[in-house]
Amino acid sequence: PAPKKKPAPTTKEEPAPVPAAEEPPAPEHPPATEQPPAPSGEPAPVPTAEATPAPEEGSPAPPAEPQAPAPEPKPEKPKAEPPGAPLSLTVEEVSENSVTLTWKAPEQTGRSGLDGYVVEICKDGSTDWTAVNKEPFLSTRYTIQDLSSGDKIHVRVKAVSANGASVPATLEQPVLIREILQLPRIRMPRHLRQTYVRRVGDALNIMIPFQGKPQPEVIWTKGGQPLDTSRINIRNTQKDTIFYIREAQRSDSGKYELAVRINGAEDKATLDIRVIEPPSPPQNLKLVDVWGFNVALEWTPPVDNGNSEIKGYMVQKSDKKSGKWFTALERCTRTSCTISDLIIGNTYSFRVFAENACGLSEKAAVTSAVAQIKKTKTAYQPEKIPQRDMMEPPKFTQPLTDRTTTRGYSTHLFCSVRGFPQPKIIWMKNQMEIREDPKYIAMIEQGVCSLEIRKPSPFDGGVYTCKAVNPLGEASVDCKLDVK
Repeated sequence: PAPKKKPAPTTKEEPAPVPAAEEPPAPEHPPATEQPPAPSGEPAPVPTAEATPAPEEGSPAPPAEPQAPAPEPKPEKPKAEPPGAPLSLTVEEVSENSVTLTWKAPEQTGRSGLDGYVVEICKDGSTDWTAVNKEPFLSTRYTIQDLSSGDKIHVRVKAVSANGASVPATLEQPVLIREILQLPRIRMPRHLRQTYVRRVGDALNIMIPFQGKPQPEVIWTKGGQPLDTSRINIRNTQKDTIFYIREAQRSDSGKYELAVRINGAEDKATLDIRVIEPPSPPQNLKLVDVWGFNVALEWTPPVDNGNSEIKGYMVQKSDKKSGKWFTALERCTRTSCTISDLIIGNTYSFRVFAENACGLSEKAAVTSAVAQIKKTKTAYQPEKIPQRDMMEPPKFTQPLTDRTTTRGYSTHLFCSVRGFPQPKIIWMKNQMEIREDPKYIAMIEQGVCSLEIRKPSPFDGGVYTCKAVNPLGEASVDCKLDVK
């Protein structure tokens, strides 16, 4: 019996830190009707409570004591350390008379493992901690019942093992016992989770649902500051908040923060609004070059993109004869382009619009210079006929040039040839001779060869060859035609 009485105090020494904090718990005295475990029943788990009566009952009940293994683990206990503190203690739910807590198991539980957890509460302003559960339990979720509505309580949780109790995990803030039937949560509609784009002058009428009981507090801010109520109207109901602007302006763009709060618990969401308008026209439009039937244009991006990325540019041409504008290129992504298929003898002006998600710029940049498409000079000059043998093989003095045209718009291919006797002209497409085909009209006048292709389709693109043949020889030129 002497050695058995010595371990008994060791079991009391192990929970010693717990009683220090648990001197006041009067509620645990009534259930402790068993006189022996009364002092150790408060902090000690069930196993230790069973271990303590064993030595005390040793004298009246010797048959129960022959179990020698009981004293063997006890000498190891002083070497073992108590478990670590529970982790991530949070409030899951609050009602008018209860609090539900959740936490995670400690990282260190010791060799013997956890016997369970003990939850303790203390009213705000007091230092008297009271254990809520009589015996440790292993669940990491616990609801404290029978609390008084309106009270503020501090809560802490200890992990308990055969080696003692851990340092408690304590909630940073006291919990106000008030009915939160439903924690606050914002249900942001899917189309508002990305940037919400509207045009200048549009009305913004955005409804964002939320949940939470009792009625949550709804707070809107922009950049951490309250909203400008002269422009933005906010109306809240029990289930949603409505954000309303009668006529949107560019300055209304930005990130708006929404917070929904109940008793310290809150949910947040961000509303990203972008208000756009058409861009300003491109800058510095220049007519860089004119050659053959082509012109080259260059410009720089607009000063104001309308708060939206520039998608491209629309290029239009106008000849002085008709004065009408026709689109030559749509959504050109570069700040330069080449316009082909211009008509000989015409004088052209050009203009360029910028385009963003809102549409085309209201005005266009117009070229200050005009492009004159001059007639091709012919090599045949009768007044300068030399007194010599006039026979000569065919020779092209103006080659064909590569062309790009638009489907449905008739286009012309031109070149110049000389030779005597007058050469026979053969046109070929992809090395196949073009015979009597109503789509093609071939002509030669004073050495200028032309091939008109009526209303081409993409199938009419390819390599076109003009071949000139006379008794002294032959010559040919070719070009590529691209139909878009």
